[in-house]
Amino acid sequence: MKPIIIALIVLATTWCTSCSTDLDEIPEDFISRVNFYQNETDALGAIAGAYSSFGIDYYNINYYLLLELHADYIEGRGSQAPISNFSQVLDNAGIGRAATGWSVLYQSINRANAVLDNVPGIENMSDNVKKRIVAEARFIRAMAYFNLVKAWGAVPIRLHEARDLSALAAPREPEEQVYALIVEDLELAQNDLPTSVGAETGRASVGAAKLLLANVYLTLGEWAKAASKAEEVINSGTYALVEVDQPDDFYKIFATQTCSEDIFSVHHSENRFSEIPLYLHRGDTPPYNYSSRGFWAWIPKTNSFIGNSWDDNDMRKPFNLYTKHLDRNGNEVNLPSTSPILFKKFISNRAGLNVYSLPILRYAEAYLVYAEAAALASQSVTPLALERLNVIKRRAYGYPLNTASPVDYASIGDVNAFRNIVLQERGYEFLLEAKRWWDLKRTGKVQEAFQAVGKSYIPERMLLPLPENEINSNPALTHADQNPGY
Repeated sequence: MKPIIIALIVLATTWCTSCSTDLDEIPEDFISRVNFYQNETDALGAIAGAYSSFGIDYYNINYYLLLELHADYIEGRGSQAPISNFSQVLDNAGIGRAATGWSVLYQSINRANAVLDNVPGIENMSDNVKKRIVAEARFIRAMAYFNLVKAWGAVPIRLHEARDLSALAAPREPEEQVYALIVEDLELAQNDLPTSVGAETGRASVGAAKLLLANVYLTLGEWAKAASKAEEVINSGTYALVEVDQPDDFYKIFATQTCSEDIFSVHHSENRFSEIPLYLHRGDTPPYNYSSRGFWAWIPKTNSFIGNSWDDNDMRKPFNLYTKHLDRNGNEVNLPSTSPILFKKFISNRAGLNVYSLPILRYAEAYLVYAEAAALASQSVTPLALERLNVIKRRAYGYPLNTASPVDYASIGDVNAFRNIVLQERGYEFLLEAKRWWDLKRTGKVQEAFQAVGKSYIPERMLLPLPENEINSNPALTHADQNPGY
């Protein structure tokens, strides 16, 4: 997608809910909508602008950082330490990061709404391309609202492009209504999205809509629907798990633009990497070993599930964590005592292995969603649910995926015990992929998980604060609408 087109659409459709109350007006447009939405090229440019939201603080760093530092296996360092302190509400810096996340998510929604408002009326374009673009916009809008409702609870629903201040008035709607919109968008989107995106990596497919919908149903406790959607993805024949023989083989997933396991991801170019490696690695680490620079602000908590209980033979462990690195003479040495263990999944400038792809939805998740949801739906650990779980574990140890192995979980009769095992496997599999906090919330295990690592907890931290600017500029909100504690 051409950067020039993206830039034009960003100018034309960007709208931010954290607009200052000092603004007298919001310009209706920079590029006349009458002149812009004329043909297929314009429609493709508009959806490119909507996709661009994913790489601007949404899944780049600000909002991503906030999610990761809410997990039980990680501790923030320096100015990010307060985010990991669950005995108090967020400090001003954390509140600012939450406001940025809110702003970018609604920006994403507004760009999707611009597509939905304008593209259907374009006459000079293929009907099939039009249907696909509209479906993509619904997918983008659904993903943004899914992130919003999970993080903030009840939120304003905006269904049309905002062009002036009159669009600001929108009350917080109950979570059920937000989820109903998400489900509706995804159910419609899956009908017109392509089975495969081919070389157009980073665009939504029917598999992406179905796996996102499976996650939505899993969050809502609609187990049978979640299992059904996950199984549709597994049986689609479109994807395949990347097999590994050694830990670094996992870079076939994370140090490439795409792979057979990639269902939906954010992509970066050779000139513009993800910022995540900066937060994982030390600034004195040589360029050829994990990162050319960094300030190691995210520290692994070794008393969590990633500590001593994680089997060393599980190749995900040495892939995700490291205790040694190369010094400037090329010798392997221990990390300093101030940071004896660091995260390794996301790297840059090491033998050409750079973070080009940040997975949001990948094929492994379909297996684990199915395992958990199918067991809960039937209130029994079915053979297929157990097999789906074991496939992911076999891959982690380098065994053939579809053959019984020595590391397989044996038959588990207790559904709750099985769910806990799936949750642990999700923790190992999706470390640093911004999923752990959501898993703890939807399973009701936040307090239990934090107590296990010696962290106190207050319930006010379950929801992020609404931005002050949103309350001040939205006539339908007052300070009484703020989430508890803020």
